[in-house]
Amino acid sequence: MKQTDDKCPLCQGYKYKSTTTFTVDLKFGVVVVRDVPALICEQCGEEWIADKEARELENIVNDARQKHSMIEVANFADLLKVAS
Repeated sequence: MKQTDDKCPLCQGYKYKSTTTFTVDLKFGVVVVRDVPALICEQCGEEWIADKEARELENIVNDARQKHSMIEVANFADLLKVAS
């Protein structure tokens, strides 16, 4: 667990660098992206995803929406390799 100096605005616990699973229900389907880099509060568990990763997640969700995918499951790191 790699702790940062950032404190959680909700509980004042310390945040640490880790990964999370991002899930979106599109009503006609579900998008699940695993291993998304995030900061997580060690005390309350709240998660923060940086703007760069959030933009990439937005692209993934929009792509699934256009394909009208019923289920879309991806690994964040694998998607970045494909985009490079």
